[in-house]
Amino acid sequence: MYALKSLGVLGKHTSAECCSSRFLTSVRLGSSDAPAQQQSTDEEGFRILKLNQKKSTSQVRQRRPPPPILPPRETRMATDQKWSDVWPGPRTFHPASVPLPVRQGINNLGASPSKWGNAELMKIPNFLHLTPPAIKMHCEKLKRFCTPWPEGLETEEAIKKHFPLEVITSDYCHSAPTIRNPLSRIVTIKFSLSDLKLDQHAKDKFLRLVGERYDEKTDTVTIVTDKCPRRKQNYDYAIYLLTALYHESWIREPWEDERATADYEYFDWDASISKANVEFFLKSTNQEFSSKSNEIEAYKAATIAVFDEGENDYNWNKYKEASERLLLT
Repeated sequence: MYALKSLGVLGKHTSAECCSSRFLTSVRLGSSDAPAQQQSTDEEGFRILKLNQKKSTSQVRQRRPPPPILPPRETRMATDQKWSDVWPGPRTFHPASVPLPVRQGINNLGASPSKWGNAELMKIPNFLHLTPPAIKMHCEKLKRFCTPWPEGLETEEAIKKHFPLEVITSDYCHSAPTIRNPLSRIVTIKFSLSDLKLDQHAKDKFLRLVGERYDEKTDTVTIVTDKCPRRKQNYDYAIYLLTALYHESWIREPWEDERATADYEYFDWDASISKANVEFFLKSTNQEFSSKSNEIEAYKAATIAVFDEGENDYNWNKYKEASERLLLT
């Protein structure tokens, strides 16, 4: 029994060794059937990697001849070509497409570099697409979307008469992550103070409210709004300020009736003592007030200039001349 078991065990080991020998034999036989470039092996039977093997003629790609190098486009342009076809819109400067000796920048030689390889020309925006023929062509295309110019607005005076309010805004074109420029939100409105229907009290109060925004030389009021983030909001706010200023100037508060003549921002001739003195002088000399209207108007203008414009040699000389004409004639 023990002998039979040992024989069985020995038989099992013998069959495993036979299988392994057969597997090695099949591997070696299979390697002999491989292509010629894979047959080289080392002593242990592993294939050797060869990186610098020469490829067969069937595996080598045929090189194509390089394309011919054409001359620059500017040398092949016709003198009577249509420039709008070459440069139809805004684009970066390209030296081969511009038949002009453009120069920009500075170098150590003293002369500006040419257009070839000039980075300065490619940095800035150009207006090569805005040629007179191209602009004329664009205008012809836009004519069908336009209406005739309104009649009665041929002159600047007529435009200012019918459109007294001037609105000024600015648009910017620049290279940035956003197309919105913070300065484009600013809105400026201008109008003449004489275009507003104000009496003496309302005009005086209006001038006190606007302060330095009124230019006396041009009779122009300027209001600038830039607090809101959008242009439309600033425009609405400017119109609101104009409306509020106009209506507020017409309101008469109770304390305004208590003001004295010295509290006025301007010289009120009708309520001044100067007018009362002139009337008393003419009455005492048996003269009528209307008989010396020219002299009185000159004296009135000179007196107002002294109080409103300030005391200087010119205003005092005018006041002296007006006083002499009023007293001596």
